[in-house]
Amino acid sequence: MQKLLFFLSAIGLWAMASAEPSLEIRQVRSFDTGWRFLQADTNAAQEPNFDDGTWQTIDVPHDWSIAGPFSPDAPAGGDGGFLPTGISWYRKTFTLPATWTDKLVFIEFDGIMANSTVWINGRQIGQRPSGYVSQRYNLTPHLKATGRENVIAVRTDTTVQPDSRWYTGQGIYRHVRLIATEPIRLGQWSTFVTTPNISEDQAAIRVQTDVVNSTGNATEVAVQTLIYRPDGKVVAQGTTPIKTIKPETTESFELELTVPEPIRWDIISPVLYTAHTKVILQDKTLDDVITPFGIREFRFEPATGFWLNGRNFKIKGACVHHDGGAFGAAVPLQVWQDRLKTLKLLGINAIRTAHNAVAPEFLDLCDRMGFLVMNEFFDTWKIGKRPGDYHRFFDEWALIDARETVRRDRNHPSVIIYSAGNEIRDTQRTEQAKRILASLLDVYHTEDPTRPVTQALFRPNSSGDYDNGLADILDVVGQNYRENELLAAYRQNPKRKIIGTENSHDLNVWLALRDNPPYAGQFIWSGIDYLGESRQWPAISTPFGLIDRAGGLRPRSYQRQSWWSDEPMVHIVRRIGRNEPSPIDPGYEASTDGRFRVLEFSDWTPMSLEPHTETVDVYSNCEWVELFLNGRSLGSKPKPADDSPRTWQVDFEAGLIKAVGSNNGKPVATHEHRTAGEPAAVRLLTPRSKLSRDWNDVVRVEVQIVDEKGVLVPNVRHKVTFSISEPGIIAAVDNADVFSHESFQANFRSVYQGRSWVWLKAGVEPGQCTLTAESENLKPATLTFEVK
Repeated sequence: MQKLLFFLSAIGLWAMASAEPSLEIRQVRSFDTGWRFLQADTNAAQEPNFDDGTWQTIDVPHDWSIAGPFSPDAPAGGDGGFLPTGISWYRKTFTLPATWTDKLVFIEFDGIMANSTVWINGRQIGQRPSGYVSQRYNLTPHLKATGRENVIAVRTDTTVQPDSRWYTGQGIYRHVRLIATEPIRLGQWSTFVTTPNISEDQAAIRVQTDVVNSTGNATEVAVQTLIYRPDGKVVAQGTTPIKTIKPETTESFELELTVPEPIRWDIISPVLYTAHTKVILQDKTLDDVITPFGIREFRFEPATGFWLNGRNFKIKGACVHHDGGAFGAAVPLQVWQDRLKTLKLLGINAIRTAHNAVAPEFLDLCDRMGFLVMNEFFDTWKIGKRPGDYHRFFDEWALIDARETVRRDRNHPSVIIYSAGNEIRDTQRTEQAKRILASLLDVYHTEDPTRPVTQALFRPNSSGDYDNGLADILDVVGQNYRENELLAAYRQNPKRKIIGTENSHDLNVWLALRDNPPYAGQFIWSGIDYLGESRQWPAISTPFGLIDRAGGLRPRSYQRQSWWSDEPMVHIVRRIGRNEPSPIDPGYEASTDGRFRVLEFSDWTPMSLEPHTETVDVYSNCEWVELFLNGRSLGSKPKPADDSPRTWQVDFEAGLIKAVGSNNGKPVATHEHRTAGEPAAVRLLTPRSKLSRDWNDVVRVEVQIVDEKGVLVPNVRHKVTFSISEPGIIAAVDNADVFSHESFQANFRSVYQGRSWVWLKAGVEPGQCTLTAESENLKPATLTFEVK
């Protein structure tokens, strides 16, 4: 545990130690605040003189769907979590600063859901069907002179439903920024930093970039790059030869640098360097960009799986959708940091971005926290899974979206592999699928020749992918579920590199990875519960995660921790029935059973306190576990060779049940539960006491109903009401119950299994705020926070 705590603290230490250089010429400004919003369609809202005075004033990121209400008649159905969809409008009025005169001005959206159209001063400047890709538009030709008002208008349209198999969110749900450059500038996402040769003594750094000349004159420029260590020291620098760039053309530049005694990026020590790249005209800087990157080397091998920096280990991954539970698709970065830290504690070292381009700051976080990433872009190709999904636009947009997203993401050291698609139906048409896959791989390999490409094959034995040549187009063969088929495919052709792209929680699935060196890794479905794909009313989300929708640990997560974590651990659960595998090869269609049975409980408070027998499973990676009930030993059991839990049949007694894990004859881990009495009070728990006035910062507070001794009471559903003094704000509430239809944006929440959660954010002013939580006939609780 000390090693892991050191690592987690090191994340913060590296961030504090880093002295990232600042942009010198290029100006980037947040464009998130002060938008007007209408959740409806209207005429002429793109026109500058349109009256939006009655519209709601909001900031983005903004997901209007998450406000609800839930409805069994929602057009998106269970796929969309029974939440609303439709048309929305956004408008923003702004003036340019005087310093931006004669500059090129671009607007950049990280994600608009979906089928968006953008206008500036009444002129349409672009549209994009995908809700996940970043998009940039040149505003310059249509802007008014400095000091005069300009109007941006954005329309979104998701009326064709269902348009996804999971909750997508709605509106401008990611960040927006304005970028001002000189007419001679570095191309969008053109800077590419790679590390082709690494040794203990030095690392070769290759910097490739494009320079765009939007003037009417030929210009002679060079490109300079400085490499900064995390402590801010320049460790390498150089300048390319001068090139002449003709008017309205682009030239590519390449520079080789050497970093002495490199510190490698790794999942244990995710060290980031920074490249500061500049366009130089004589001795003047015209434009510059800053590119964080990592020095690391990796490879996949057919016989031995995955290697990072000369070390062979299993990729222990989790599939994660893009929503943030109660926040919908507009997720503060702190929510993701909390979730990823929890996954790291369970032994997860990799994330699969299921099944779309993610927000760029999510990959930044994976870089800093030391996660490997399978970067996946598509859930459909030409054959759709839902009437309104991406298949309608694939022919026109797929190669464009793939190319731009690869260019955007290719400097992230966390990204080790791309996935060209998830459970693609086109594979039933072999030649069509092979043509599409080849065209996608050409894009991936052209824009990023340093990373392999896989695909999450679905029932490849049915479609013949292992025999018809499709699987062997891939750099690494990926398959969802059916682990034995994937291993058989390796035995059929031992030159194949293999990875599990989506896998269930079952023990035999883990053993397939553990016991087979060629098997590079697996990605569990799913790492975190997500909204949508809920099959049928009244469920609004799925319970397949290691972590529930609110960030709490499900009992199954401790079994995963016992398999995947190196830190000694032990955890007790009550089991009332055999775990139903969820999911195993679930297919595409909705289940007829919308209910999800809860079979494991992390408590010692069953519904009946009368004499009966309880099945107790203890999850542990320790050599020996001893179980105690009210101080009496119920025996010790060694670690099973197959990593199954240690099970006791226990005659129930109220009181204390405790497990002690030992290695080499010494206790190294303990866990216990106490039987709860009657509810007596509300308790609030949080690891933080400070809030920053930053959209990305929220504090998560766990709310518990406890008895007079402070023991959690798990079998109650009390409603808890919250209030907070200024400058604090209640950002969201949740209880992780897949059947709850209470609003996420309210000042109350009923507990589920004795718990609920409330997230707080800061208002405009600094100061102190106090959160109060009250429930009828229970002692209330308060917490005070400092807002900075």
